[in-house]
Amino acid sequence: MPKVTFIIDGQERTVEFEHGKLEYSHHGLPESFLDVAMNLDIPLEHACGGSCACTTCHVIVRKGMQNLSGMEDDEADRLDTAWDLTTESRLGCQAIIRGDVVVEIPMYTRNYVQEGGGIQLGKSSRPGAAAASKSPEVSS
Repeated sequence: MPKVTFIIDGQERTVEFEHGKLEYSHHGLPESFLDVAMNLDIPLEHACGGSCACTTCHVIVRKGMQNLSGMEDDEADRLDTAWDLTTESRLGCQAIIRGDVVVEIPMYTRNYVQEGGGIQLGKSSRPGAAAASKSPEVSS
């Protein structure tokens, strides 16, 4: 059973799933990061509904890249438009999980309004989270 660790605001949450046992609700490809996240209540933004038409589900793979499906051309083309792209970047809706993996959800892809929290640009709204800001604070 694959273990998937999602890092959100510096905090880890590990989930497990059995191949072929997740209910598929058309959130990206079956058993992709997005599909697993939606099934197991992990907040992973997906503005296009998982159709590989945006980059809001951009994730950074920290461990286990070899345990993911290969990147197809449409994912690579779309990923080229992601902010702060790294060599470990993948789209959560396209990367199919085949084994244990650790993935970070970057702060800039988060949707705090949908997730029930307030938003202060460049800072996390999660209690106890490290609020490392890469951009200057915005004041009104």
